[in-house]
Amino acid sequence: MTEPDRDRRIDELSERIANLEAALRQVTRPYIELVDQLGQFQRIVQKYFRLLDLYQRHGIIAIDVILPQLRDPISKEIMRILLERPGQNISQVAEELRVRTGSSSRRIVRGRLDELVKEGLIVEERGKKSSSFRVSETVIKKWTEVIGLTK
Repeated sequence: MTEPDRDRRIDELSERIANLEAALRQVTRPYIELVDQLGQFQRIVQKYFRLLDLYQRHGIIAIDVILPQLRDPISKEIMRILLERPGQNISQVAEELRVRTGSSSRRIVRGRLDELVKEGLIVEERGKKSSSFRVSETVIKKWTEVIGLTK
């Protein structure tokens, strides 16, 4: 075999190898995507099992799990109310507390709300006539961390 024939043959083989590599990349692309999707699915399943574990251990995903520093039952119930119904004013919180616990004092609710604002657990949004309250972003972030929704 002459040198030009050998060079031509090497070029042909190189081109065939390049074509095979391109075909192999194209064939493996769906498998790479599948592995990525399986990884995402696995992360979702892990979060789901974390939720089930919390529910099994505590019966519910309680405010006590999210904010163990809250010892006062009134403050805990106020946090539950604001988690379920953000944007409530003092009267609305006091009324809902009365429905849930059987009693409520607007003065005590106001005091607990002030404490929760100072602790950074809730945010007071002042309006022209009254203020409304909602759970702070810190608590929401903590909630998502505990139930496993953050990366």
